[in-house]
Amino acid sequence: MLDPASPPAVLCMKDQDFYQQLGRQIAQKRKALGLTQTDLAQALGVAQQTMAHYEGGTARIAVATLPTVARVLGVSIEELIGESHRPPGKRGPAPKLQQQLEQLSRLPRAKQRFVSEMLDSVLMQAGRGA
Repeated sequence: MLDPASPPAVLCMKDQDFYQQLGRQIAQKRKALGLTQTDLAQALGVAQQTMAHYEGGTARIAVATLPTVARVLGVSIEELIGESHRPPGKRGPAPKLQQQLEQLSRLPRAKQRFVSEMLDSVLMQAGRGA
């Protein structure tokens, strides 16, 4: 007999899928930044094994931890959980500049700094010629 307090199997499967997807997102973004599981685990104050379970989707990461994960990875919480961060009502592909910014956010910090310095230089030159 089923326990009436237990959630239906469908919800459990949805939860499992959600946490697996979240773990994949965290792992992908962490690797793109050149961080190890140990690096991210230390930033979160958890063991590396716990981080491995989060990324594998076998452990549920606390909701209160998501802002720290997002900050360390340089992304929004919405991006981590797979929600679009575009304003509602806008359809179609993201503008090219937005796509480029998203790609830039996935680069290692040193390369981000390099691109930022180049952009500053171009903007300064453009300001002088205007």
